[in-house]
Amino acid sequence: MGECARLGYNSVKSGTILRGGVTTDAVTWRVSPGLTPYASAVSEMEERAAAIHAGTAGELIWLVEHRPLYTAGTSADDGDILAPLPFPLHRTGRGGRIAYHGPGQRIAYVMLDLNRRGRDVRAFVTTLQDAVIGALAEFGVRGEVRDGRPGVWVATGGREDKIAAIGVRVRRWVTFHGVSVNIAPDLTHYAPIVPCGLREHGVTSLRALGVNVAMPEFDSALRRAFEGRFGATGNAGPA
Repeated sequence: MGECARLGYNSVKSGTILRGGVTTDAVTWRVSPGLTPYASAVSEMEERAAAIHAGTAGELIWLVEHRPLYTAGTSADDGDILAPLPFPLHRTGRGGRIAYHGPGQRIAYVMLDLNRRGRDVRAFVTTLQDAVIGALAEFGVRGEVRDGRPGVWVATGGREDKIAAIGVRVRRWVTFHGVSVNIAPDLTHYAPIVPCGLREHGVTSLRALGVNVAMPEFDSALRRAFEGRFGATGNAGPA
């Protein structure tokens, strides 16, 4: 049995005809260089999700890094802010609580049409987490999931630390926002917050675990893991 079937999730066959007449052979895979402004990223996601629903654009995985900032999801509690924040705080529509984003963290914004893949948000999140676990495994890191604690966790030194956070939104069965994976961010930037509202756990990164990985190398592993669970991807054309 394939991985998607095991997780109760459906990939989409190539050549699918969208409602607006667009034909898609693969999910577009796009990597933005440099640091992408957060507000413009959210605006672009909103527009793309609407176009996917309308059938005028295909599905998209968009990989970015942001300047240092904090985001507060729909379940955010200001009590999770422990000290004055050194970087901007953005209130956002994704699920989850307070999170940090910054250079050295790979963010994958995932815009998929669950109308075609199966209207099962839980299966989508589970499969997305599993893709991250698959990518981490290529570097000898064992990622795990825990009931009641979204994201991907690593057991080390007698404790469990989060290495990847999940925060998604679904509108008219099209997903956006996505997952962030700590490759080599400055972990001290987490100090003023309780990440994702979990006071008894910390955060880690590949670098903190002694695994030095270049961002393009991780991107390739993530792409392989994604394709094994969600289906084929194709490179984005010139911007």
